[in-house]
Amino acid sequence: MSSAACVFCKIIKGDIPSFKLFESDKVLAFLDIQPLSRGHALVIPKFHGAKLTDIPDEDLTEILPVAKKLAKAVGAENYNILQNNGRPAHQVVDHVHFHMIPKPNEAEGLGVGWPAQATDMEKLKELHAELKSKM
Repeated sequence: MSSAACVFCKIIKGDIPSFKLFESDKVLAFLDIQPLSRGHALVIPKFHGAKLTDIPDEDLTEILPVAKKLAKAVGAENYNILQNNGRPAHQVVDHVHFHMIPKPNEAEGLGVGWPAQATDMEKLKELHAELKSKM
């Protein structure tokens, strides 16, 4: 399944050139053209879907092994694996994609803020029960 308007679907079809690093029946990996650091690459399922929940499980099985191979290939000791869903979560291209972003030093790679919240253990217990029942 693909989308005619999707830039990543066009890359998969070969209509837009890319620097391919890995390709299989279900996955494509290529260098990001706006990298945050040397070796920043994208790993995408060939199945088109905007969000992770849109992609069948069988189309996701190679994603993390390929991201791991990319991290090893670039020699990244430190790196981020990032996947965003929706505009408020900073997704720009509406096709599921995973970034493998080497973090060679504080200046390069992904910068992340982590605004942790105080924990109310009773509310956390209730949330746990709710979510566990839906799994």
